[in-house]
Amino acid sequence: MPIERILIANRGEIALRIHRAAHEMGIETVAVHSTADADAMHVRLADHAVCIGPPAAGESYLNIANIISAAEIAQADAIHPGYGFLSENAKFAEIVEAHDIAWIGPKPEHIRTMGDKVEAKRTAGKLGLPLVPGSDGAVSDFDEARAIAAEIGYPVIIKAASGGGGRGMKVCEAEDQLETLMRQAGSEAKAAFGDATVYIEKYLGNPRHIEFQVFGDGRGAAIHLGERDCSLQRRHQKVLEEAPSPVLSSEERDRMGEICAQAMRDMAYRGAGTIEFLWENGEFYFIEMNTRLQVEHPVTEMITGIDLVREQIRIADGKDLSCKQEDIRFEGHAIECRINAEDPFTFAPSPGQVTHYHAAGGMHVRVDSGLYAGYRIPPYYDSMIAKLIVYGRTRERCIMRLRRALEEMVVEGVKTSIPLHQQLLHQNDVLSGDYSIKWLEEWLAGRDA
Repeated sequence: MPIERILIANRGEIALRIHRAAHEMGIETVAVHSTADADAMHVRLADHAVCIGPPAAGESYLNIANIISAAEIAQADAIHPGYGFLSENAKFAEIVEAHDIAWIGPKPEHIRTMGDKVEAKRTAGKLGLPLVPGSDGAVSDFDEARAIAAEIGYPVIIKAASGGGGRGMKVCEAEDQLETLMRQAGSEAKAAFGDATVYIEKYLGNPRHIEFQVFGDGRGAAIHLGERDCSLQRRHQKVLEEAPSPVLSSEERDRMGEICAQAMRDMAYRGAGTIEFLWENGEFYFIEMNTRLQVEHPVTEMITGIDLVREQIRIADGKDLSCKQEDIRFEGHAIECRINAEDPFTFAPSPGQVTHYHAAGGMHVRVDSGLYAGYRIPPYYDSMIAKLIVYGRTRERCIMRLRRALEEMVVEGVKTSIPLHQQLLHQNDVLSGDYSIKWLEEWLAGRDA
């Protein structure tokens, strides 16, 4: 039976994004929501809505039993998890499939493998993806850690095997710091993720963050949809993303993209995935794979013309990929600004009521957001409230259009990160594309000095 009704196990702009793609395919949607999100835009627009708990995410959007119950009540035949929350929870995916509900995502075993950073690195190496020099797996013995660090050379970085977002991550400059920092990283990882396991890698001095979008049909066919440059980050959180990367040639894109696509064919990977790399001096180093849709997927859609959510639904419905590698064309340039409800420079959260809202418009301007005037931004969830995505035939035109769109964008009643993006788009290094993952934090530190 084809998919006819999708439960969206998420909130905010991504829930609305999934709703739109489903409706364009003639598929009904079910919005689940906490009591804090009863007036959210995706809840208002969905065909059906089910409240799944109080504001706390652990009692609503992370409550597997409540979500499955909602799916059964609403007679949904598929679940799309979006990103965040339960999107990379292998147990949830298994439970969904055990209830004869289609899981719009990768196979649970692939989610589990890539969710464990040690196992992900081991698997990536077997699949032929280039790795950062480091330990072959988890490291708990300090003598072993010292030997590994001495072999690959300082500085090294100690990372939590589970989780992300910069927690359980420590840079070690010298041997006399190693034991202390390993203990600290393990303690942070245990507190944040319930797993104290850590591993060690060579710390790259000034890399860029470049990721490749991949798609598989689960039966051995797979393609890549080019790369995104996500190097403008603060505390390992992406602020602005663009496609294509300003530093890659088409030959490098084709070569690395094919390596990624072949890895997915070998895995028989299903659905959307993103393989993330650090890039320095012309070399790629695998860091992780995200087995879900990315926040920044719209920039890929802009330069390829392919609707990634539609493609996810088609694959979950048992269909073949809608295109072959040779059909894909990368045209023009796209940039996404993540707009958060927070102070643009201190980054303190700023929830509250939106008194006035006007979305930017015009040719090749896209706003993914569930905002409207009168909407109250709840304090319980991630602060991202909108994504402004702009396309241009060249990077220069794209930047000029993005400047204009930011001037038009109005969100009043709360503070937002729009002023930060406006300043960034006047910095020479950003205009030239000459920035690394360290650039934004160094610029902010200099600005505050």
